[in-house]
Amino acid sequence: MEVAEVRSSNPQPAVHGGGGYTLPAVRFSNEDILFCIDIGRETLAEMKLNGPNGRPYTRLDSIKQAIMLFVHSKLTINPDHRFAFSALGKSTYWECAKFCDMVYVVEWHGCHVDENHASFLVVVVNVIHLRKEFSSEVDAALSALRGLSVDSSTSHADLTQLFKVATHEAKKSRAQNRIFRVILIYCRSSTPPKSQLPSTLKLFTLDVMYLHDKPGPDNCPQVVYDTLVDALERISEFEGYIFESGQGLTRALFRNMCQLLCHPQQRCIQDELDLPKSLVKKSPAADASQGDENAVVSIQ
Repeated sequence: MEVAEVRSSNPQPAVHGGGGYTLPAVRFSNEDILFCIDIGRETLAEMKLNGPNGRPYTRLDSIKQAIMLFVHSKLTINPDHRFAFSALGKSTYWECAKFCDMVYVVEWHGCHVDENHASFLVVVVNVIHLRKEFSSEVDAALSALRGLSVDSSTSHADLTQLFKVATHEAKKSRAQNRIFRVILIYCRSSTPPKSQLPSTLKLFTLDVMYLHDKPGPDNCPQVVYDTLVDALERISEFEGYIFESGQGLTRALFRNMCQLLCHPQQRCIQDELDLPKSLVKKSPAADASQGDENAVVSIQ
């Protein structure tokens, strides 16, 4: 259980003047975190970093490494956090790894309903073996991530089932005095995700990591980003964070993933987030006539 200090609603008088206050301990809930990882063909895009074999890492390679960094760090902070994994492929509807040993990525083809029964036609287009239950085991997370591979036939994305599963699981987490969080990692530059929001909102926190190409005639990353922001603002229980990167820099992905380590109940709003601090060297104040001597010199 994480413990933090918060400002009291009844400030105590300061001994030496000024505004004093007490800081009583407050407990924060353990987290159940569901990663939803885009496995569309754009996750094959190369990052600006080569692997041991001299070939560039793909987005999916870097995403897996960033998630393992997150899992290790989060469990170091609190070993009672739990994780599960799911994949977003060519699906209109898909099932979360929580309920079965395999994630069936399916495409909806229609339905017929009469007075006695309903029949549904679906086509399974991808099957991914993932971890069945939420777990605090690092080896379980590593095994789940190794099972992820790119589905290059994907053309659209629907987050409806993700939100339904998250809402269902969030209720279970609440019954155990835990909180639920979804971390969506999305990589499509020309395909805004579709979704139908659940009837009950604000049951879980949604964070988004958006990796995209630079804007071009065939891309609309700003439209995609705006769509993700809209979903986050409407559905997230606590302050949800969204980070984007279009430069293909692994360090940017890792930096943003580290910022997501922040517990949802301990967050400031994202507009006030000032991390990480830029490393700059400012020369001492001098007379304005010295000109360039007062410039800020970056050492990044």
